[in-house]
This record gives sequence, structure tokens and C-alpha cells, in this order.
Amino acid sequence: MDLKLEGNAAIITASSSGLGKASALALAAEGVDVVINGRKEKQLLSTAEEIRNATSAGVATLTGDIKDRDTLKNLVDKAVNEYGRLDHLVTSAGGPPSGKTLETTESDWYESFELLVMSVFRLVKSAAPYLKQGGGTIVNITSRSVKEALDSLVLSNSVRMGVIGLEKTLSRELAPEVRVNSVLPGPHRTSRIENLVEQSLERGEITSREEGLEKWSQGVPMETLGNPENLGHLVAFLSSCRAEFINGAAIPIDGGSSRSSL
Repeated sequence: MDLKLEGNAAIITASSSGLGKASALALAAEGVDVVINGRKEKQLLSTAEEIRNATSAGVATLTGDIKDRDTLKNLVDKAVNEYGRLDHLVTSAGGPPSGKTLETTESDWYESFELLVMSVFRLVKSAAPYLKQGGGTIVNITSRSVKEALDSLVLSNSVRMGVIGLEKTLSRELAPEVRVNSVLPGPHRTSRIENLVEQSLERGEITSREEGLEKWSQGVPMETLGNPENLGHLVAFLSSCRAEFINGAAIPIDGGSSRSSL
């Protein structure tokens, strides 16, 4: 299916690895010029080279932390200066630390809100004037935890719901010029899952890395962790005119693991 995205331009945050990287690759494969972002310059440049080798799309990079206001503004400026336009935002972020509620600190909560919610708000505010010019899209990568609370992930369970509230509000305020949707990934084989397994191992909740990975795939009817590439395809579809009547949706991509009916 031709998604008719060729010649568009997109910003994808936290895209040097994981689900952000998969989204950038999928959009670039459809001919979208991308601006990718990450905190580790070496890893970011490696990802940029991988996208250039796999596609014919333009690839620009900006190293920086999305909790930093200037980084977000510079991402928008980079896209407009490099490509003369900005059509799509894909917001992704590394997850907050795992842990039970009484183990967290106030600073954990404030930092998680800056990372997950304020980064989206600030980026959208800077990008909205450009997105409105040509019928743009915003796709927020969040988590299935907004529908079903996950053990030892109180920060993700709680704070990510703010992204969904923001997404739903923006889907009404920015329409019809801009569509806004979210995808809710379940466990995918990414560095985020690897890190959570390591944290569980350090806390003595599991005895081996293999046990941890097996635990994450338990309860998934498809009996496996997700492939990030498939999530990237979903993000590209939602960014395209083929999804022109999908707005304000929060779409799980979790192999059926969530037991929520809504």
C-alpha cells in the first residue's frame, strides 16, 4: 500500500534506538525526510547512517535531552531549516524508572512528568503552526499501562495517562488541520525491556536475564515479545492519508496481552 508520504518531513523524538528508531525507519522507508533525536551522539549518528543506508530519505540529527526546552525548539527549527516544512511529529521517550509506589521519590514524579508529558506539550506548541499548514499528524508512543496498570511501574502507570489526556484534547483542538493519535505498545524487544529486566535482577525479583525476558512475554496470547518494526509500520500508517478518519484514538499494539475491554 502506498501511504503517499513521500516528500513529507517528520520529527521523531528519542529515536536513536527502540520504538522511536523503528518509527523513523518506517517513515523514511515511505520517503519521509526525518529529524531524529537522542541523548547519545554516537548512537544517534549510527542510527542516522543505518537509515541512510536503508532508504533514500533525508536524515538530520539533533543530540539532546527532550526534557530540555531548547532541544525541543531546536528540533522544530532543524526540520524547517533542513526541509522547508514539518508535517509529522512522533513523540517517544525512554520510560521512567520501575519501582513500587512507596519506593519512589517526589523528584522521580516531577522528572517523569517532564519526560513524558511536558516534552510532548512543548514540542507540539512549537510545531503546531507548521503542522497546520499542510494537514499534519501527531502520533504519541505511550504504553499499554494507560489501560491496565502494570506491577512495579507506578510512574509509567500514572504519568503516561497525562499524555493520553493531552492527546485526546489536542485531537479536538487541532482538528481538522491536524490529527492526533497514540499507540500503546505492550512488551517489545527493545533496550527498555532489557533495562527493566536488569533492574528486576538487581532487586532480586528474578534470578536470570532469560527468566526476566520470559516473564515479560508471559500472558501475551501471541506468545512472544513484539517486533519494533511492526510498531513502526503502525506509526507510518497513522501518519498517512490512509488513516485520515482516525483521530483521537489510542491503539494498543500488544499481542492481545491487555485484559482491558476498552
